[in-house]
Amino acid sequence: MEARFKTLKEFYPFYLSEHMNPTSRKLHFTGTALLFVILGVAIYLGRFGLLWLIPIVGYGFAWVGHFFFEKNKPATFQYPFYSLASDFILFFELLTGKQKFNP
Repeated sequence: MEARFKTLKEFYPFYLSEHMNPTSRKLHFTGTALLFVILGVAIYLGRFGLLWLIPIVGYGFAWVGHFFFEKNKPATFQYPFYSLASDFILFFELLTGKQKFNP
């Protein structure tokens, strides 16, 4: 199977089109925010066993958004690295107001 997207810059507009539902965006934002909280707490307390929660929380919130609100399949399955990078880009764009929760 040949990749449809060759760069993150090409992929990101597609990623945004798959994340138009406001509830889905809020769920993605929450999952990514919790990911950072877990990472910070694990490092601060030296409890690195908590790190196993990161993929569960990060993907859990995002996949609920996709399956129940967007009604689409997460791009993670076909473009895992572009999708992960785009999750962080969207998180920071929502945080700074560059993107809106209700597009």
